[in-house]
Amino acid sequence: MGEAARKEATYDDLYTVPENMVGEIIDGELYAMPRPSPRHSKASSVLGIEIGSPYQIGRGGPGGWLILDEVELQLGKNILVPDLAGWKKERLPELPETNYIAVPPDWICEILSPSTARLDKTKKMPIYAQYSVPFFWLVDPVHKTLDVLRLENKKWTIINSYTENDKVRAEPFQEIEIELANLWG
Repeated sequence: MGEAARKEATYDDLYTVPENMVGEIIDGELYAMPRPSPRHSKASSVLGIEIGSPYQIGRGGPGGWLILDEVELQLGKNILVPDLAGWKKERLPELPETNYIAVPPDWICEILSPSTARLDKTKKMPIYAQYSVPFFWLVDPVHKTLDVLRLENKKWTIINSYTENDKVRAEPFQEIEIELANLWG
């Protein structure tokens, strides 16, 4: 006898995820992960401030972007929740009325945790490539690294890798300098 067919998860299944967890639907499967650790949250929050102020608000930078943390993305049948995502305002001039955004971002950042790194790298990265997200950052607060990737011919290419106390000017936010030490300290 064959194994019973697996039921594909739907958006309604996300409402069954406990409030202290983050739910995602990846390739038809429901994933529930614990809320991020303080180390993870600090790296994400500081990076959001560093980029958001000059790029979203225009304070000390060019403006013209929308930067959101832990927003739901609908990419095909997938519902993903990246740590940070950014859109050029001409591509997303207004927020939708739905809980999710269906316009692929221009930039995504995933903060790696021991419990989510495999999922971020093996499941989510290919989906972001499939939906032509042009820039992807991987931040590892445990190893204190930042990998900056650009999508080229539907494949991720590492542009640069940074570590510890590096001062970074990285695509697509090269107009500003980010001190990585602020993410870990």
